[in-house]
Amino acid sequence: MRRHAVLLAAIVLIGMAGLSSAFAQWWELEKDFKVSIWPVKGNIYLIRGAGANVAASVGRDGVMLVDSGTEQMANDVLAAVKRLQIQINTVPPPTGFAAETRSSITYNSTEPPKPIRYIVNTSFDPEHIGGNAKISGSGTTIAGGNVGGYAPSGAAILAHETVLGRISAIKPPVPDLALPTDVYHLPQYKLSNFFNGEGVLLINAPAGKSDGDTMVYFRGSDVIAAGDIFSNDRYPMIDIEKGGSIQGVLDGLNHLLDLAIPEFRTEGGTMFIPGHGRVCDSADLGYYRDMVTIIRDRIKKMTDKGMTLQQVKASEPTLDYDPRFGSTTGAWTTDRFVEAVYRSLQQERQKKGN
Repeated sequence: MRRHAVLLAAIVLIGMAGLSSAFAQWWELEKDFKVSIWPVKGNIYLIRGAGANVAASVGRDGVMLVDSGTEQMANDVLAAVKRLQIQINTVPPPTGFAAETRSSITYNSTEPPKPIRYIVNTSFDPEHIGGNAKISGSGTTIAGGNVGGYAPSGAAILAHETVLGRISAIKPPVPDLALPTDVYHLPQYKLSNFFNGEGVLLINAPAGKSDGDTMVYFRGSDVIAAGDIFSNDRYPMIDIEKGGSIQGVLDGLNHLLDLAIPEFRTEGGTMFIPGHGRVCDSADLGYYRDMVTIIRDRIKKMTDKGMTLQQVKASEPTLDYDPRFGSTTGAWTTDRFVEAVYRSLQQERQKKGN
């Protein structure tokens, strides 16, 4: 029995050494770029450094991007996509974590690689849509037959219908190529065809960060691009003026947990690409959901007692989580998060007539 244990340990160490070597080889190619690429699972990769996280499905059908980063980083994102298409043909990505299916395609099957076909916008914020025009203009929509002449000139841009309205209202107006070409209004939207060997599901998170959030589920690879419903390096952003709410954020987080299947005790299995921050699993998401719930409940208890916003802030309801998620600078501070939760709870109380 002892010999079997030693043999098993040796096999595990050899496997880990091979995996580490593969990651080291991949990282050596990426470490000097402002926008870097990280393999996630199956066909899915994370492009980091573009303002918000950009998820990329790359394979025989072309490229699908979830979000496009800021306008200033669009050329870097395009360069990363080209680099990725080359790397997955010459340097096999690290394996061992993928949820493989018979339809999974790890490598491009044709040369030259197929173009960018789709961009999915998870929201209307500049760091998610800024690269739409340039990146869409570099791609080609899948079309043919008697509809070929009506297809958009670039890659198709998918989003919730509210996002189209919000982007259309931006002043000065954005280029036409930056506007979503296909929108949905139901709770979810299934891509009409498999893309790179797997089904793709767009899921609306109503009244989350805003009124137009989308989460993208790559079913074969078992990866979900969560958008800003889940950003594991900060407190959740809530845009009250544009339909966001703390309960909507929690509903979205709970929906993600319902979709996830962990490999073992909430570790591994379904992987999540947050709007900002590192790749996560169910355990990370569960801890984040619990944190948001605890802070929501603390502030609700204070508002039920009639405490003012200034009194709530003075009580520091986020103090024990601030070292991990808090910020006193930048676009989304701890102070703004507490205020957003407070205002959201006040709106909810007013709707109930209390």
